[in-house]
Order: sequence, then C-alpha cells, then structure tokens
Amino acid sequence: MTNRNKPLILIVEDEERLATLVADYLKAADFSVHRLKEGTGAVEWTRGEQPDLILLDLMLPGKDGLTICKEIRAESQVPIIMATARIEEIDRLLGLELGADDYVCKPYSPRELVARVKAVLRRTAQSSQSRSLGPLTLLPDRLRVRCEDREIELTAVEFALLETLHESPGRIFSRDRLMDRIYKDHRVVSDRTIDSHVKKLRRKLAELVPDRELIHSVYGVGYRYEESED
Repeated sequence: MTNRNKPLILIVEDEERLATLVADYLKAADFSVHRLKEGTGAVEWTRGEQPDLILLDLMLPGKDGLTICKEIRAESQVPIIMATARIEEIDRLLGLELGADDYVCKPYSPRELVARVKAVLRRTAQSSQSRSLGPLTLLPDRLRVRCEDREIELTAVEFALLETLHESPGRIFSRDRLMDRIYKDHRVVSDRTIDSHVKKLRRKLAELVPDRELIHSVYGVGYRYEESED
C-alpha cells in the first residue's frame, strides 16, 4: 500500500536490481513507490492510482515505453521520465515528442535520477498552478475546470482547446491555429474535428456556467473566448 501523504512514483522497469536500487533511493528521499515489471497494465494502473510521476523504461516486455507514453498522454499530463539504454538521438527525441518530460540514459546514477525527479516535479508544480479568469479556474494537473464549488472533467483535447482560448480572452483563433496548438504531432485532422470538440466543450461548460456563452464562433474565421454575450 502506498502512502499518499508522499508523492507517488511509478517505476516501470523490468531490470529487477535496477528497479530495487532506484526504489530504495526514492524512498530514502521521502517518496512513495510502486513498481511494475512489464508494460502491460501500466496505463490502467496509472489511470486508477494517478501517480505523481512515472519513471518509464523504453524497452519493456508486454508493451514498450513509447507506446505507454503515447497512451498515457492521450488522457493525462502526469510527468514522465523516460529511461533507456538506446542512446540514438532519434529515440531520445521521439520519447520527448510523445510527451515525456525528461529522459535518462542507462547506466545512470540513482542520485542523479532522484535529482531529476525532484526537478521535474518542481517544474510541473510551477506550470500547473490553477489559473483563474472570470468564472473559470483551470486545473491542468487534473484536466478539470472549476466554477465556484462545481467541477467538470475534460478530455486532454478539450482541455488543450479551452486552455488555448482561455489564456487569450478576446483573441480570435483560426481552426488551423487551434489544430497546431492541440495536435502537436501534426496529425491530419479536418475543420470538422475542431468544430466537434468545440461543440462538446460548450456542452460541458454550459453545466458550469449556464447563464452565458464563453466560447464564441467568429463566422468564417474560428473561435474566441469571451465572457460577455455577442
């Protein structure tokens, strides 16, 4: 059983001696630790237990680290540090492009890893502070938005869309610009995809703020965030 009074670190590593050593160092640094020996089940465990950071090996039995990272990033912004013995630059870059926050190359110093964990958690805490504007408070670390004493949960795409509009009230964002901000892997999506996400987001926001429209359509251009009615 983990102690949730301490930050919870998930170690997904199939090298038993390394995982044990790292876990001991993290515990000595006042972290709670959970270990998985293979990739299968890592996404589901993360979804259920919501660790504060994941140390994720690249090469794993069952499911590789890059696949796990990509699947987790589709629904969570939990910090991820990739660990790999493959030093090719393409692997490092690919891991980061899929949403990893940092990486370490094997063999690495457990003391260095603990320092990296603390640095990533500090950086994440600073960037994930609740941001308020008007009636809404955005909670990036939980993919939720709050209005007074009520909260709703958004998908990762819905949250990215709201965050983009919310941080620049009154600014008009074209659909192409929104697609660039939301889909950082530059996948090919249509205007209708953005419109569909906006429709779903509006429906959810209406549960929190039923008396006003927050996301406004600008005919032929795109969308803007504004508290007042048109």
